[in-house]
Amino acid sequence: MAATASSMAATALFVPRVPSTTARCSALAYLPPRISSSSPSCFAVRASSESRRHSLQIRASSSEETSTSVDTGELISDLKEKWDAVENKSTVLLYGGGAIVAVWLSSIIVGAVNSVPLLPKVLELVGLGYTGWFVYRYLLFKSSRKELATDIESLKKKIAGTE
Repeated sequence: MAATASSMAATALFVPRVPSTTARCSALAYLPPRISSSSPSCFAVRASSESRRHSLQIRASSSEETSTSVDTGELISDLKEKWDAVENKSTVLLYGGGAIVAVWLSSIIVGAVNSVPLLPKVLELVGLGYTGWFVYRYLLFKSSRKELATDIESLKKKIAGTE
């Protein structure tokens, strides 16, 4: 349990409370005081008692071995090297811009279709029907699963150009 708690990066806080006899006018819940970061250990348990409130605070901090930080300078230099290795920069920019425009247009179309009454439910039924047919046709029986596997392999060969 100590190994699990020491690898956590977040702070865990468990606060058991004794019911208060006085009524509060605020709708906000009581928040206990913050945990100080002066403790050098990886797993610190501190119990503090206040009048009418008992709180148990558990803090798990990550050690330097488990933290994964990304060096931004190294990342930028790698991206520059890859960009310099590209021969047709204009083609890459054109395809990237086209992809962004296609995503934008598709989001507009999906939003328009979603605003039409009953059409999203009809399309959902069509999707469920097609899923049912696909499961029956290709996944239910062993021979049809083999057929699907051979179809996928032939498609992979066509895409790779080895056929």
